[in-house]
Parts: sequence; C-alpha cells; structure tokens
Amino acid sequence: MLKDFKFDKVDQRYVNFKRSDLGEQLDRLQRIVQRLDIPVLILVDGWESSGKGFVINDLTRELDPRYVRVEVFEGATEEEMRHTSVWRFWRKIPSRREMVVYDRSFYYQVFNHDERTDKKLAQRVQELLALEKMLVDDDTIVIKLFLNVTEETQANNIKQLEQSTRSQFLLSDEDYAQAKDYASHQKWFDKVLKATDLPYSPWHIIAAEDLKLASKTALGLTIELITAGIEQITLRRTSQEDLPTHEYYIDQPKLDDVDLSLKLSEKEYDKDLEKLQKEAANLVYECYTHDIAIVLAFEGVDAAGKGGAIKRLTRHIDPRSYKIYGINAPNQIERLFHYLWRFQIELPQDGDMVIFDRSWYGRVLVERVEGLTPQRDWQRAYKEINQMEKTLTDHGSVVMKFFLYIDEDEQAKRFQDRLNEPEKNYKITTEDWRNRKKWDEYILAMNEMLDRTHTENAPWYIISGQDKYHARHQVLKYFIQHLKNTLAKNTQKASKMKKRKE
Repeated sequence: MLKDFKFDKVDQRYVNFKRSDLGEQLDRLQRIVQRLDIPVLILVDGWESSGKGFVINDLTRELDPRYVRVEVFEGATEEEMRHTSVWRFWRKIPSRREMVVYDRSFYYQVFNHDERTDKKLAQRVQELLALEKMLVDDDTIVIKLFLNVTEETQANNIKQLEQSTRSQFLLSDEDYAQAKDYASHQKWFDKVLKATDLPYSPWHIIAAEDLKLASKTALGLTIELITAGIEQITLRRTSQEDLPTHEYYIDQPKLDDVDLSLKLSEKEYDKDLEKLQKEAANLVYECYTHDIAIVLAFEGVDAAGKGGAIKRLTRHIDPRSYKIYGINAPNQIERLFHYLWRFQIELPQDGDMVIFDRSWYGRVLVERVEGLTPQRDWQRAYKEINQMEKTLTDHGSVVMKFFLYIDEDEQAKRFQDRLNEPEKNYKITTEDWRNRKKWDEYILAMNEMLDRTHTENAPWYIISGQDKYHARHQVLKYFIQHLKNTLAKNTQKASKMKKRKE
C-alpha cells in the first residue's frame, strides 16, 4: 500500500475547495448523524511528523464542540497495560450523539510498539478487528485515514519542529526512530495496513506532502464516507434480509437435564463451608500475586439464589480485591453506547476480581424475550460475547460463568415466600411476575445461550439451585477448582519460559 503509493498522482478532487466550506458541510452531516443516532469514529494515523494535528484541527474546527471528542492514543499507560489491548479503546468509543476522532488509531501500538513478529501481529490484529467489526455492526461509521509522507519530507518536518519552542512536546523518540530507519518502518506499516484493510472499513492513504491539500482530502473523504454510511445504515435498519445462521459451540446439557434432586444437608454444608471459603480467598490472593484478573458472571432463573451464592463465595475474600455489580436495565447514558460498553469499562485490571450479578447475557435473554432488541442484533451478540471473553482469557484473565436453575414450581414457592416475609419484600417486583408468565420463552433463550456461549476458555457451570445448600457449595467448589487449574497452567507456562531462557 505505502510502497506502491504514487505521490505524483495524489487525489486532486478537493484541490479547488475551501477548507472552511468543507468544514461547514461536515458540520451539517454532524447534525444529521446525531438525529439518526449514528456514531462516527474517525481514526487518524500515519507517520510521525506527518501533520496529524493539523488535519485533526481542520476536521473538527467547524463542528459543534459539545458533540465531538478528540482522543489521543500513544503508548499504553501502566493502568492500560493491566487490561486487554482493546480496553482503553472501548472506554473512548463514541456514543450515538458523538463524532470522535482518535489521534492515532487502534493500530498505533501495533504500528510502533508491539513486538514485531507475525504471531504477535496476528493476535493483536484479531482482537482489534473484532472490536472494529462490533462497532460497525452496531451502526458506527468507522473512517480510517493514514497520512503518508516521503522520507525527505519527514526529515524536513522534524527539522522545522526542532525550531519550535514546543519541540519537546511535538517530537518524540518515535519521530527520530522512524526517520533513522524509514524503509524498515515503511515495510512494517505496509504489513499492518494490509492486515487491517477491510471491505467495510478500508484504509484511505492520504499524501501529506502539502498539508493544506491533505486536510482538504481528509475532509472530503470524511464527508463522502459519512454520506455513504448514512445511506447504508438507513437501508440496513429497514432491510428484511436473512438473519445470521446459528453457530453452535461445545455441547452443553440442556436445563431439562439438570438433576434438581441434588441436596446437601445443613450439617454437611456447615462442615465444609468455612474451609471452602478460606480456600477460595487464598486462591484469589494467589491470583493477585500472579497478576491474574478474575471475571465472574452470575445468571439464572429469577429467585434461583444468585445473591446468596455470591455472598457465601466472597465471605472471606479481601473486599479491597473485588467489586460486585448488580446489573439492571441500561440507564439513559448507557443506552447511547454499544451494549458491551458498560461492562467493558468495569472489567478488572490484572490481579483484581469483578463479579457481575446479571451480565452482558441480558442481550440474549431479557432483551430477546421482551423484544427490546431486534432479532438481527441479539443473534449477532453470541459471537460478539464469545470474542469478548476470548480476548479476556487470551490476555490471561479468568472468566467463569455460573448459571443457577430451579424449576417453575420452586420459583412460585420462593416468590410467595418473599411476599409473605416483610424483610424479603424488596426482592419481589412486578417485573418478576411478568417474566414468570414467559417461562417457556425464557427457558428457550437460556438453553440457546448456554449452547452457543459455553467455550473451553469461558465455560458455563450449570448448578441446580433447588437446594440452596447444594448450590452454594457447588459454586465454591467450581470456583476453587477453576482457579487451581488456572494457577497450575500459569506455573507450567512460567517454567517453560524459564527453561527457554536458560
């Protein structure tokens, strides 16, 4: 892409336009996409000292500043490095009211700082492309611009910037590294660009020899691409095209196969409880010392005992090391973002633990059954959720998912108990009774969810909640065994790495 780029045949379509006129056209489009709830994400990447700041200033100058953000991405901070590679980008995605410009793209780290191996490139690209695809499928217009300059122009730009009183802020080691070995960087950039050039969000290479023309080109392309994006998204929203076909993963027993007769006496429960709780606490601490993040998701039938199981699980765990999020319907702000955004921003850093009481699976449960999300969107969510969980486990995090199940008669009994006992009244709502009327629809959705999202890296643990002692005991045992397996694998991996170094 870069190697074959012809600087003497650059795009001349916008040469006679005024930058201010193009800016005003973009301003009008900003109001249109805002009215249509279409987020816009513009990624501006390229060579260092190629004029990214100049171009971004012109892209945003005429826009309503209340609904435009510029996010600067350079090397990852210490906090960001303790999360997955995509976490920091999820935190800054545009809402349905915004246009967001990234100064340096998702791929900046791959362009400049990641270990330059094909294996590392494949892993990073897979994670970043998955994020990009999720945004595009959620009706985000993604525009990718790469500013290209010749070796001579970059060297001259660096010399000019050195004369500035702000040179210490405008120039970095990366500028000089690229200028020193332009050919090597160009070859690597080409590799990354080709790996991330997609039919639905291609790279647009812009000659930045003349910054004013580069700015006009960036503005003109952005106007064209947003206009085309509006048309495509409007058509897709009204289209009746075929829905995605099902993709089944590892077989998982259906809920009808769960043995609800399993019981544990109070005596047996009391005998084991504290020992298991302390063992769980010790394993969480060991994960902390090995910088292993833990992500737990609790789902299940209403009144199946999720809260009680969570309470017993965390009894002896240091409360400073974990957070619990009780998930309800998204609020006004959360509805403006991709449905995974509110979960992504709460994911734990390495060494910490987060427990979600209800989770991202609401997309394929309540949103599906209650008709809150179009079928096309919740069908797509299975793959997106599997990808999110894979990104977590590829990073080294633990992902465990517990599903507590009781039958319809037991649920009715527990609902009535909550009504009869004043101290438990807060646990029962009109929504619980309404959901109960759709029991069969929820069971169907739950079965499909368990089938399609049970994976080796992020398994479902289906537990009979008919007997509360049994359920709480089982959660602790699965939790302990999973962490033991993870720590054992971690030790084996560390041992192999040590041998290689020796």
